[in-house]
Amino acid sequence: MANQLCVISPYYDITWVFDDESTGLVREPFVSGMPEMLDHFTRDIPDAREGFRLTFSADPFPGHQEVLHRVREETGGWWYRTEVPEAEGWLCPALFRYFDEAPELIYIMAEARA
Repeated sequence: MANQLCVISPYYDITWVFDDESTGLVREPFVSGMPEMLDHFTRDIPDAREGFRLTFSADPFPGHQEVLHRVREETGGWWYRTEVPEAEGWLCPALFRYFDEAPELIYIMAEARA
């Protein structure tokens, strides 16, 4: 992993997607439970579907709000779960554009764009 903290700006276009020029990802969709998690994480962010900032790391950082727990591998990606709300979502192989291997925990913070 090149950076300790990674930042993307998801937005809603039929489902939650994001672009990241540094990794070559364009309109990369969140699928299989992740859209519902993002709906929950952004519930208090005005106009989140227009775009918000999602900071994530394999290590805790000040201000993180949620923790994703690695559950199981499937189809080249990994399932992660949250405790509140109790939910599971699948992160596709694009996960490996940010991490050399699937972290046991992913710490995240969702906030409005500045």
